[in-house]
Amino acid sequence: MVARLLDEDPEQAYAYSRIALRLASRVAAVREAAGFAAYATQKYAEALAEFRASRRMTGSVDLWPVMADCERGLGRPERAMDMAGGPEVQKLDKAGQVEMRLVAAGARRDMGQIEAAIVTLQGPELASTAVHSWTPRLRYAYADALLEAGREDEAREWFGKALEADKDGATDASDRLAQLDGVEFVDAMGEDDEHPSAVEAEAEAEAPGAAEQDDEDYEDDEDDGVEEYYDEDDLEIEEVEDDDAEGSAKA
Repeated sequence: MVARLLDEDPEQAYAYSRIALRLASRVAAVREAAGFAAYATQKYAEALAEFRASRRMTGSVDLWPVMADCERGLGRPERAMDMAGGPEVQKLDKAGQVEMRLVAAGARRDMGQIEAAIVTLQGPELASTAVHSWTPRLRYAYADALLEAGREDEAREWFGKALEADKDGATDASDRLAQLDGVEFVDAMGEDDEHPSAVEAEAEAEAPGAAEQDDEDYEDDEDDGVEEYYDEDDLEIEEVEDDDAEGSAKA
């Protein structure tokens, strides 16, 4: 339940995770899920505590990058950099190592070291033409860092490469490219509402008696004494109280 709600409703996922913790706090998977729920709602101190608990239970280093990112969220980029240089990184798989590189680059940017962030992201994974699950985010982060450094042409190139690899829409690379090219998006629906189409205008012009007919129908309705209203008895208001969620929030 928590995993399913993380993208749809992070706050609800967090509430469920607190319930799960009360029921099974000694289960590593529950602690990990609670950590991600707290992370998604930017409760970084809670997230870090849960990730650490899960790591103690399993001995796995898989959560190392997200733990480092929690340190960033808590305003401690230096600690994130220390973790990026730890021996645990060597035990991560390729996806984990790329994630750690993204966190380290973010920490560099937090400290105002934009050029160092760019260098941190460079490597064989960035240069590779092969596309993996982490490829769009890596290319996007690189483009974003280049843009912050004022290297707009290079940034446009890498936003384009990120878009090519991003088949699932994990980034907003297309929007960033449009911004760089000066493309403005117009709310076509709003314009249609304000300005009727030529077809609609022509149809109204061809039916001059339509307005008069509407007036006659309105007068007939008044003569009939028909009145529309809502009966209060027809309205039902239900209040659903989630005792468990309320209890967890008070906890």
